[in-house]
Amino acid sequence: MNLNDKKKIIRFMFPISIVLLFCIMLLSSTFGTANIAFTETLNVILSKIPFLNNFASISEIPKNHTLIILKIRLPRIFLSALIGMGLSIVGASFQAIFKNPMADPYILGISSGAALGAALGFVLKLENSFLGSASITITAFIGSILTTILVYNIARVKNKIPTNTLLLAGISVSFLLSSLISVIMVFNRNEVEKIVFWTMGSVSAANYNEILLLLPFLCIGIFIIIALSKDLNIILTGDDTARSLGIEVDNVKRIVLIVSSMIVAACVSVSGIIGFVGLIIPHAVRILLGPDNKILIPFSLVFGAAFMVISDTLARTIASPAEIPVGAITALFGAPYFIYLLIKSKKKVM
Repeated sequence: MNLNDKKKIIRFMFPISIVLLFCIMLLSSTFGTANIAFTETLNVILSKIPFLNNFASISEIPKNHTLIILKIRLPRIFLSALIGMGLSIVGASFQAIFKNPMADPYILGISSGAALGAALGFVLKLENSFLGSASITITAFIGSILTTILVYNIARVKNKIPTNTLLLAGISVSFLLSSLISVIMVFNRNEVEKIVFWTMGSVSAANYNEILLLLPFLCIGIFIIIALSKDLNIILTGDDTARSLGIEVDNVKRIVLIVSSMIVAACVSVSGIIGFVGLIIPHAVRILLGPDNKILIPFSLVFGAAFMVISDTLARTIASPAEIPVGAITALFGAPYFIYLLIKSKKKVM
């Protein structure tokens, strides 16, 4: 198979993957404590879509089922999908600029930095300010970008960032920030419930306001990173080579770090810490479709959304009517995968 044929197949696969994502989201909306049929869910959703609402029949659907679908399940599914997109594209961009397949906002401590910022925002009652819940996003953003800069500078050896030092720096900083969050909880017991929710990672309180809060950050971030995908491809060949081809490497890295921190902060501010999504998804897509960021990033968005929707569906159904934090589900998938990558890199060194 030549390169042109491969590109045609990939272009054909992308719309199919989007259709499959919507099918997964639709199917997910049928799972839960309340027994709601697939046809009921489909009719309720169609009734809210212009031009398609003529095909929907909701007269015989109980009102409580309609409310459950529209007010509880759909916001949760949409928020899960958006968070999956955000964390996946951040993982893909980090792996490109650090030239390291293990780079991930959770492992590098970026998520913990955002969580610390959010915790400080809660303690200072900033959500009661004129900015409202957006103030928590701002403090989370400050925490995530400061953590990114700290980890980057600790791990850097001259102009390179070795895998071992990057992982050690990220894990060490993550432990430090987690301990600071614990100290904050001890001295601010009234805010413990909110902070614990943030550290465990959950979308159980999802609503349309949170979706509207996350959406602009995500759209801007995705647009910028996709626009830089060609530059990220060239940077993968080496910083010196990229500079010789006219790429402003430092500026590209700086923009990606700022934008990625913004996305992580927005995701953490509505869901708390959800780990390993940015590690698993880009790495899996890279294995399937290759390292080209112009392909890797769009597919990571779709696969990341699907992964998070499936993970959250498992989180709310495995122990129903009780619920498992979605961060625990992603960790169950991600931690073994991380160990596998470490063993694989160890064999390469040997």
